[in-house]
Amino acid sequence: MEGFDLLKRIVETPGAPGREEPIRQVIMEAVRPLVDEVRVDALGNVIAHKRGRGEMRVLLAAHMDEIAFMVNHIDDRGFIRFVPLGVLGTKPVHVMTQEERKKVPEIKEFFVDVGLPAERVRELVRVGDVITRQRELIRVGDTVTAKSLDNRLSVFVLLEALRELGAHEADVYAVFTVQEEVGLRGSRVVVRQVQPHVGIALDITLANDIPGIPEPEQQCRLGKGTAIKVMDASAIADARLIDFLVQVAEEHKIPYQLDVSPAGGTDTAGIQYLSGDGVVAGCLSTPTRYVHSTTEMAHTADIQASIRLLARALEQIHTFQLAVS
Repeated sequence: MEGFDLLKRIVETPGAPGREEPIRQVIMEAVRPLVDEVRVDALGNVIAHKRGRGEMRVLLAAHMDEIAFMVNHIDDRGFIRFVPLGVLGTKPVHVMTQEERKKVPEIKEFFVDVGLPAERVRELVRVGDVITRQRELIRVGDTVTAKSLDNRLSVFVLLEALRELGAHEADVYAVFTVQEEVGLRGSRVVVRQVQPHVGIALDITLANDIPGIPEPEQQCRLGKGTAIKVMDASAIADARLIDFLVQVAEEHKIPYQLDVSPAGGTDTAGIQYLSGDGVVAGCLSTPTRYVHSTTEMAHTADIQASIRLLARALEQIHTFQLAVS
C-alpha cells in the first residue's frame, strides 16, 4: 500500500482528546509541504489552507483524537482507576442490542496494574494523566489493522488527497480537529473561524460485514469502495452534496457505497448546524470493521477510493450550486 509508513506513524502516535499534542506535531510536519499556510487555533485544531482562485470556501474536517482514558484515582496499593474519553466496547456500541449494552462491564470495574508500589506509581502518574492504547499497524491480506483507524485513517486520507489534488478553484481549508470523540468540540469551533460554504467531514464508518450481523445491518462492506454518508444519528447530509459526490465518483469510476447509519455521529454535525449558523455539509467515510477496538480493519482499496474521490471532488466543487431551490 502506497503511504503505508506515513499511515503507520499517524496511527501509532498517541493523541487522546484534549491531549492531542503528539499527533498534532506529526500532522503539522506532514501537511506543511502540501498547503500554503498552517496555523493552530486556541483549542488545538490544525487549520491548513490551500488557496484557490475562486470565492468558494470548502472545509474538510478529519478528527485527530482517539478514544482513550484519563486517570482519576490511584489507590493505596498503586492500582490506577480511570474514566473514559470516548466509548470503548467489545462490539461496536452502534450495533449492540439493548441487552448487549446491559452486559458490558462498567468502567469502574477496570483498573491498571503497573506492578509498582503506590508511592512509586504516584511519582510517575498523577490524576489527569491520559492513558492511550498501543498496537502497531500491520497488513493482513488486502487490509490494514491497528488501533485508532478511527480516525487516523481519515487524517491520512486528507493528507493524501491534498497531495493528489490537481488544479482547483475553491479555497480549501483542511482541518484536523480535536476532541471529536467527546462531543465534536473541535469542529464546532473551527467552522466559526472558516465560515465555509461547503463542509465535508472525513471519518470511518461501520463495516458490519461479519458473522452474526443481520443482512440489512451490513450497510457497508470492506472492498466495495468509499462510503458517501446519507445520514447518521447526528446529521442528515445535504442531498445535493450527496448527489454531487455520487456524480464525481461515477464520472471517475471510483467505487462507492451509500451509508445510512442509524447510530453514531461525526464532525458533520459540528459543521452543519452545531455552530449555530448552518452549512451545506456531508461526510465521506472509509468502511472499517471492529470499530473502537485495538483490531480495527480497513481495506486498502477503500482507502484509495476515499483519497481519489475527495481529490476529484475538490477539483470540481466550484461547480456545486449553493443556492437552495
